[in-house]
Amino acid sequence: MKKTILAALAAFSLSVSIAQTKSPAIIPIPASLISQSGKFVLNNQVGISVSNQDAAKQVAQQLAQHLSQSTGFKLAINPSLQETGIRLQLLTKPNTNLGTEGYQLKVTEKNVTISANQAAGLFYGMQTLLQLLPNEIVSNKVQPNKTWTIPCVSIDDQPRFGWRGLMLDVSRHFFTKAEVKKFMDDMVRFKFNLLHLHLTDDEGWRIEIKSLPKLTSVGAWRIERNGKWSNSPKAADDSEPKTYGGFYTHEDIKELVQYANERYVTILPEIDVPGHSLAAVAAYPQLSATPGEHKVYQGIPFMNWFAGGFAAIVDNSISPANEFSYEFIDKVMTEVAQLFPFEYIHMGGDECAKNFWEKSPEIKALMAKEGLKTMNEVEGYFVKRVEKIIQSKGKKMIGWDEILEGGVSPTANVMSWRGVKGGIEAAKSKHNVVMSPTTFTYVDYVQGEPSLEGPVYASLRLNKSYQFDPVQEGMDPKYVLGGQANMWSEQIANYRYQQYMMWPRALAIAESVWSPKEKKEWNGFFKRVENQFDRWDLSGDRYAKSVYDAIVTASKDEKGNLVLHIDSEIEGVEHFYSIDESAPDNYYPKYSKAVTLTDDVQTVRIISYRNGKQIGRQINLPVTELKKRAEKK
Repeated sequence: MKKTILAALAAFSLSVSIAQTKSPAIIPIPASLISQSGKFVLNNQVGISVSNQDAAKQVAQQLAQHLSQSTGFKLAINPSLQETGIRLQLLTKPNTNLGTEGYQLKVTEKNVTISANQAAGLFYGMQTLLQLLPNEIVSNKVQPNKTWTIPCVSIDDQPRFGWRGLMLDVSRHFFTKAEVKKFMDDMVRFKFNLLHLHLTDDEGWRIEIKSLPKLTSVGAWRIERNGKWSNSPKAADDSEPKTYGGFYTHEDIKELVQYANERYVTILPEIDVPGHSLAAVAAYPQLSATPGEHKVYQGIPFMNWFAGGFAAIVDNSISPANEFSYEFIDKVMTEVAQLFPFEYIHMGGDECAKNFWEKSPEIKALMAKEGLKTMNEVEGYFVKRVEKIIQSKGKKMIGWDEILEGGVSPTANVMSWRGVKGGIEAAKSKHNVVMSPTTFTYVDYVQGEPSLEGPVYASLRLNKSYQFDPVQEGMDPKYVLGGQANMWSEQIANYRYQQYMMWPRALAIAESVWSPKEKKEWNGFFKRVENQFDRWDLSGDRYAKSVYDAIVTASKDEKGNLVLHIDSEIEGVEHFYSIDESAPDNYYPKYSKAVTLTDDVQTVRIISYRNGKQIGRQINLPVTELKKRAEKK
């Protein structure tokens, strides 16, 4: 009996020890984290001591503001070290392991200390500290009677890549200055440091160019269209008012750049040329190799997409054969370079339809003059001239991977989006590369059961995003700047929907570009994601729970019968189904193996449970849809 009691006490002691040292739910996972027993108690008497540098003081002020909004505590900031409290310190002797963005975070029962070589490291250490606090810390309202504790830990952390980006397409649908600021606030919580703004496209020109005023008076506005892809079955009536759109003035851009600087975010501007330029051509028709009237996208299709390629219905490209094109680009890049301090400017270069160029006398004349044999070489000629213009402004050019097709200079930089092939090719040719492949990082794609999501043409689940690695086999890591997720907005008409599509998949990208590769592990990651779900519920931010939904596919057996298959993205989920037109619950048949459907079944309904509670959305699929899925297998 005595041995039994001692064994029970030992087991209890072990369970307490494990509970005390449970690894915190930090995203992205730190390079090194050691959990220890004990906790630091945050209260109104705690002060923040800070190194006597302006940048460090700025981080301290941001930390005090973050803590105040939910705790109500007014934490004093002073340069002197306190016996107890929170310390932010810039190291007098640099720690080479930390680099410019790494940090050390040590929490004891008396002190919380964040150390870094530079203020950016203090800022990222602050983001980790906020994740160590109870989830209520994200609330915008004071939480009364809450005990605020921080578990004792020792963390050494630094990013795997310097380029940790998110792209926001503000052209297809315009996002206000306040929304762009909110986007930056959302991204820095997970240590993203680069905001790629897609400023121009067929649907709108979003940046003021004072030397070319029609770009915003004409190119920034279009007739409002809603619904699927904002398409209309009829051509626009010229009498309809062009009420949808907007743009950022020079002062707006300066304000956004300053806001970004305060959060250690760099903004990459993209001016997409020569394709995707309908808004620019509508403003200045002489840019086109095709004479006639041009309009900003009006809601009717202007491109034909087919297996293996595409062709323009309306010429939406800038002519490489027109000297006005280069005068235009020089004026644009002059003002863009003055507004954005980042060393790179993105010139687009993707999806340029060349079928109108093939018919153009001026393009044919250019080819004869320059000895160009193909349309890709025509675009290559254009890209090289654009790069010289960008370089003349003291900047470096980066473009989508299509710029490789026409030949580029050795100094060109590449953003690889069409899978990973372009990035591998570019790195082998010793071009610097940013990896943003559709196969892992396109967060505008369907993320769960297609019948429950928006009408997008491709799918990308959270688990697949988490498999992203910017360094692919055959690539020299020294040419890989990093990676990013892309949020295209053809089908994203408001900020809330943008959040729904971005999160949680961007968490997978955050961990892929910050954390050591060997630290990544799917099941552990998803447990931390679920904790973040709780935080978003408290902060009121929107996100998707598509990961809980059943993965439904179908096939045909050797007799031609339709067969139902159900799978899960995460562990521990059970799926129940009905084939009798009733709504299932967890007392219905549980899926355990493939189900052969008889001819009289019209609809399959599926619901997901975990630990006896409904966790996924109900999926209702007509047999006609399942037959389509079977044919695609």
